[in-house]
Amino acid sequence: MKILFLDQSGKPGGAELCLIDIAKPYRHDSLVALFADGSFKELLQQNNIPVEVLRNEAIAVRKESGLLQGLNSLGQLIPLIIKVVKKAREYDLIYANTQKALVVGAIASFFSRRPLVYHLHDILSTEHFSQINLQIAVNLANSFASLIIANSQASKTAFIEAGGCRDIVEVVYNGFEPKNYYTDESDIKKLQQNLELQGKFVIGHFSRLAPWKGQHILIDALAQCPPQVIAILVGDALFGEQNYVQQLHQQVAKLGLENRVKFLGFRSDIPKLMAACDLVAHTSTSPEPFGRVIVEAMLCEKPVIAAKDGGAMELVEHGLNGFLVAPEEPQQLAQAIITCLQETEITATIAKNARITASQRFDVATINQQIAQLLSHRISC
Repeated sequence: MKILFLDQSGKPGGAELCLIDIAKPYRHDSLVALFADGSFKELLQQNNIPVEVLRNEAIAVRKESGLLQGLNSLGQLIPLIIKVVKKAREYDLIYANTQKALVVGAIASFFSRRPLVYHLHDILSTEHFSQINLQIAVNLANSFASLIIANSQASKTAFIEAGGCRDIVEVVYNGFEPKNYYTDESDIKKLQQNLELQGKFVIGHFSRLAPWKGQHILIDALAQCPPQVIAILVGDALFGEQNYVQQLHQQVAKLGLENRVKFLGFRSDIPKLMAACDLVAHTSTSPEPFGRVIVEAMLCEKPVIAAKDGGAMELVEHGLNGFLVAPEEPQQLAQAIITCLQETEITATIAKNARITASQRFDVATINQQIAQLLSHRISC
């Protein structure tokens, strides 16, 4: 099957990392077309996946954009759509991996007469999208997509509640290669020495620095924990959210936590960093569509404390393979951290359970087989 994959981003986020795994089995006959240049292109090339950048500048419309901004972007979209229509005629299928890719892919699908698949990586609600963007996504998906792959039941439910057609939606979780999350003990110790983490109880937080990712919740919780508990924040502000980064530094200073919070910025050695932690915290204030970091931590055999909402509730069974706490409740989070600190045997058992269940549920080979069967069935129909 020859597939034209579409993605709006030049930077690798969760949806883009997922796309790498999906595109790999089709790399000999397919192409990933990007709407912006950046490090994601390099990642695709490193995985020997054919890639082409169709635009030099990112499309200006964002999730919260209104009608006027959308209309102003038409001048950007028309040349892009023309390129995609020409490309699509060389392939059997258009696979839109993001919302902007859905807009372009839907129109290209109509003119090229190629079926469209939309991979839904978002909770389509007004918490995350403007009303106009939400309506556009749902209407285009209903009208043009042969298949929608939702990355969780939470994403599927939100799509249907927003007016989406339930008959074309299937849930397929993100896939992972378990062997990529095993780290040598010597590498862990070296990293701990370099970051001066020895003798500390280390909480890792892995995501872009943004208000809805809730790093401020973790910092508040940290102030209620014993002094040997420290946090590393891995990630950076991506979309003009530098004000939030400044607020985090001010919060750390106000609470006197300068020696207990480390801002590591963007890192590519995530499995090693997770292995150097004692636990991983997930503190999103709005429902996560999936929660990629949660599964990665599980595969690293680390206990996870996750916000009890959205896709996270499908990944974590409280007390069995992780912990769930109410969103935006620093006191609950602090108590869960202290439990992990004190109840070492129980926490170790939970971490082992997490690795076993994550390896079984989210193995990339099984996930890719599910996607291949869905694509084959929908195209033959």
